[in-house]
Amino acid sequence: QVQLVESGGGLVQAGGSLRLSCAASGNIFSINIMGWYREAPGKERELVAAITSGGTTNYADSVKGRFTISRDNAKNTVYLQMNSLKPEDTAVYHCATNVEVDSGWYDYWGQGTQVTVSS
Repeated sequence: QVQLVESGGGLVQAGGSLRLSCAASGNIFSINIMGWYREAPGKERELVAAITSGGTTNYADSVKGRFTISRDNAKNTVYLQMNSLKPEDTAVYHCATNVEVDSGWYDYWGQGTQVTVSS
């Protein structure tokens, strides 16, 4: 009913930048919070950043000052600009949203995009 399509992952050297995008499509009435999580091998899933429909943002301490989350409400799209990347940022990044459809509010997840930072 709702699909999230992520793009923008890849391989980058330490100190480099990447920009992730996640577009939501389907029978969407409205979207509340949009966010990015990441999963690294052997580690628990971690919230990286989140943004409300009004633009309030929240970041993990490990990415503050380096990552910026933004969204385009007209396009139902959330972005994650990642600068000064470090090897420890290597993970699969998933976007997640809280979406209102005709039957109520539900959480949806993207399939994930790999980010690899080489030292």
